[in-house]
Amino acid sequence: MPSVFAYLTSEVDWCEGNFEHSEVIAEYYNTISNVSFFLLFPILLYLNHQYVQQRPLSAYSLSIMVLVTGIFSTYYHVTLSYVGQLLDELSILWTLALTYTFWFPKCHFPGFIKDRTQFVWLVGIATVACTLMSFIKPAFNAYLLNSISLHLLYLTCQELKKCSNPRAHRTAAFMVMWWVLAISCWISDKWFCGFWQRLNFCYLHSFWHVLISIALLYCCPLFIYFDSRYEIPAYEPELEYWPSDSWPVALPYLALRDPYKQC
Repeated sequence: MPSVFAYLTSEVDWCEGNFEHSEVIAEYYNTISNVSFFLLFPILLYLNHQYVQQRPLSAYSLSIMVLVTGIFSTYYHVTLSYVGQLLDELSILWTLALTYTFWFPKCHFPGFIKDRTQFVWLVGIATVACTLMSFIKPAFNAYLLNSISLHLLYLTCQELKKCSNPRAHRTAAFMVMWWVLAISCWISDKWFCGFWQRLNFCYLHSFWHVLISIALLYCCPLFIYFDSRYEIPAYEPELEYWPSDSWPVALPYLALRDPYKQC
């Protein structure tokens, strides 16, 4: 019986051919595309430095988890090992759990939850349960994670209904566009591999890595904008764009205006 750390012991093998471009890297392009995760967290921290100063625990915790996700995803695609698959998927699960813990608005808490401490316990128990269940059938883990992303989209829609800021709606539209492109690449690589093999283009999972990272560059500022409206009431949050508002494609970031002044 092969070790769970051994190469090619994962239940999931993506469309890219194994060891075609390297003798030690199982999926070469799926591996190097993870550089997008390593670039993601310093960009978010730099652009949203005002929010980082106000909410350092949530900002740094989630940035570290994004970095960990990139490390484990790299290890997984290098080895296609059973352990690599679990580490990759569980790092995403715990990143999503932290997102709920820090950014889930109190107004959307279930009726039996009275405060954020109780909500943290609920999220923690659910995450531990999902972590244990992930060992039963690891091939199903990715579908669970994608279903959570659908709930985040639903939450975004609920918040946008209460928000008249056109920049928030613009940021959400770009986020959804990049997410749709990313999930389309993931599904195509997963379910239509034979078609892409006939075209000799088996790299859509690497596109997923890059596109989902771009989607997060829009998702994170949007969610911290919502969070700031609830949790930092002394400041007026606004979404700005780098390098310029006039550019058709630009990266959003959160700016915190001067505290409201009482007359």
